[in-house]
Amino acid sequence: MIRLREPKRTVGLLFLAQALNQSAMTGQVAMAALIGHALAEDKALATLPMAVQMLATMSVSIPGAVIFGRLGRYAGFLTGAAASLIAMGVFFSALWIGSFRLFLLGCVFSGAGFGISMYYRFAAAEVAEPAYRPKAISLVMAGGVIGAFLGPTVVKLTKDLFAPVLFAGTYLAFAAIPILTALLVTAMRLPPAPHPAGSAPVRLGPILRRPGVFVAILCAVVGWDTMNLLMAVTPLEMMLCGFTVSDSATIIQWHAAAMFAPSFVTGHLIARFGLLRVIGTGAVLTGICAAVALSGASFAHFWVALVALGVGWNFMFVGATALLTASHTPAERTKAQAANDVIVFGSVTITSVASGAIHHLFGWAVLNLAVIPALIVALLALAWLARQRSAAQLRPA
Repeated sequence: MIRLREPKRTVGLLFLAQALNQSAMTGQVAMAALIGHALAEDKALATLPMAVQMLATMSVSIPGAVIFGRLGRYAGFLTGAAASLIAMGVFFSALWIGSFRLFLLGCVFSGAGFGISMYYRFAAAEVAEPAYRPKAISLVMAGGVIGAFLGPTVVKLTKDLFAPVLFAGTYLAFAAIPILTALLVTAMRLPPAPHPAGSAPVRLGPILRRPGVFVAILCAVVGWDTMNLLMAVTPLEMMLCGFTVSDSATIIQWHAAAMFAPSFVTGHLIARFGLLRVIGTGAVLTGICAAVALSGASFAHFWVALVALGVGWNFMFVGATALLTASHTPAERTKAQAANDVIVFGSVTITSVASGAIHHLFGWAVLNLAVIPALIVALLALAWLARQRSAAQLRPA
């Protein structure tokens, strides 16, 4: 009986770890563009901190995979917690002395910690039975619901603690998160390193050419990029429209809730309607976000658009993660997961920079129109994969 309960207990602890880390990430989204706008001389660089953070998230994927592959999940997750703790100290120092460059350095450590925490979903898939994996992945991602409300709430309560140095108190409060995360990790039952000595090497090329893996990574890229392109600059756009920091924090709070609350049912939806339909619905919802954002600039327009964007991201990302884990073998997991996160967060780095630049040069409307072509590509890829699977089923054994 204990053995049957153990995977669900570990998934529950991963849920809590995800909640804590997402609190810091959601708070960072609410603050980063505003801090960048205040510290950077060139205001077009307002979203550069998020770009640096995502670059660090991408860059840590390969060394993180090496740690996971050789030392196991415990060592990897504790390393991520240490990087996050260092980040909070650097952020506090950067705000105290008013240094944009030092703030960017903090984003490097923060991105590394966030990149490691993104492997919580893969750990959930590894401890779960195959039939339970989509639900385990979605339940861990659902931890972001707590983070969606906790992160912005901490921002609102602590942003003025060291006034006139805004947000310094927030980063001091967020320093408790990696400490609590480390304690949760030590209580988990996680799988050992996947490659024992003497095992045959795994080639990455054939994995990436596999239709399921290719479409999973493509849809994860589109889901993240379209969401990040619009989300990263929303607090800045709201400020320019006359809204307060609390207003934008509230919108980001609801957006983050919409990103993760569906995870309580996404696994069930996948089981009932199939992976490809759920991912495709996410792409359609992201398109609805752009349409709403183009139709007005009231608080309600921002709210509806960002909620639709969050749900769309959830369906695309959770679905793509489930598709990826169903398309590679246990021996291939380290390389497949590392390649996925390198590609996904490498592209997110580009959109983080592009978001601020496009918004500064061309405006909010052009930024929203820019997501439509990527969504069309994702829908076409899903249709192609569905056709490939139908043809495989009809082909004689």
